[in-house]
This record gives sequence, structure tokens and C-alpha cells, in this order.
Amino acid sequence: MIVVLQDPVRRRLYEYVAAQGREVGRNEAAEAVGVARTLAAHHLDKLAEAGLLESGSRRLTGRSGPGAGRPAKVYTRARAERSVSLPARDYRTAAELLAEAAEQAGLDAELCAAARRRGAALRGSAAPCAGLEEAMEVLAARGYEPYLADAEAAAPVVRMRNCPFHAVAEGFPPLVCGMNLALLEGLLGAEGPVRARMDARPGECCVVVEGQGSKNNSH
Repeated sequence: MIVVLQDPVRRRLYEYVAAQGREVGRNEAAEAVGVARTLAAHHLDKLAEAGLLESGSRRLTGRSGPGAGRPAKVYTRARAERSVSLPARDYRTAAELLAEAAEQAGLDAELCAAARRRGAALRGSAAPCAGLEEAMEVLAARGYEPYLADAEAAAPVVRMRNCPFHAVAEGFPPLVCGMNLALLEGLLGAEGPVRARMDARPGECCVVVEGQGSKNNSH
């Protein structure tokens, strides 16, 4: 996978498609990274062959029937998780074993406390995040792929397309999602103007971030 993403154009195309959270056509991807459509198509197909993207086809015009045009090839980020390590490492099995032991021993509270301390240590500052914009920068740096949902609403919410703990969370959702929430509480700062809370949605991180004055605080 590392070799596949070494080409700078290919990497930009992957990052663009992954960030959209929806199907992306070749024309859109090419325009977004500033390359010709044929070059974008070549790299997108290589990314699909490598398993980093999934491809399909649909009519981008939104019409059907005669005159609607031919279906166009579209791409989305692959749902399967992939990692590369040389020589091989098996951190996932270790994480699953630790999660299983913690769950059986009823160590949820202890795990969350440790996660909250680790989040605070990762923040590296006594001051909490000053607002949603800073929170999104912090989350992006940790690989959560945040985006602003309902940006025009009175109380916008930051959702995240990626959960860094997805593989383990699938097997131990209450334990790992609780740990994730506690980690983000420590990372963002509990006494600041933003807060993390649970709001699970299929295909996304189980935690969202909102302003402390949000009407959703009652949830």
C-alpha cells in the first residue's frame, strides 16, 4: 500500500475521494487535483486494484431511461481496513485480546479514566480547544477525518468519517466506543467551549463534537 501511494498525484486523488464520504466521478476527481481526466482515471483504477478504493458505475445526470447517458465510473473509499508493516506486526490481535480481557474483568471505568488521561497528555496544553475550528484541526491530526455537519444550523456538529479504532470497536463496541469518547474528552478538554458526546451513525465514528451551548447537550 505504501508503494501505491508514493505517486503524489495518486495520493492526492485518494485523499480527495476519501474525504468526500460519497461517490466521486472521474471528472470531479480530476478537476479537484488539477490533472487531466485520463490521468485521473488511470490512478483511480490503480487505487481500486490495490483495494484502497471501491469502484462502481451510475448515471451522474440523475436521469434514467433513453437519453440519460451512459453510466459513469465512480469511486469511494474502501470499507475494508488495511495496514502495512514490514516485517509483519499483529497489533490488532493484541488489541482484541486486551479488549476482551478488559471487558470480562469489567474494567470499563478504569479504561476510560486511562483514555481521558492519555487524551489530555496528547493535547499537550492545559488550555482546552477554543472552538469547533480548532477541534477539527486536532481531530484531523489524529486521523478522524472530521467534517462540519449542518454548517448553516444554529448549532453545527462535527462528525467524523473515520474511527481509528474501528477494527476493535466492531468486536467490542461498548468498551471501545466508551474509551474513544473518553480519549476525545481528554483531547479536547472538558472545561472548554466544545464537548464530545456519543451519537453513533453507520459508517462513521460513534462520537460527535459540538459547542457547549448546543441544544443537543440535553441528549
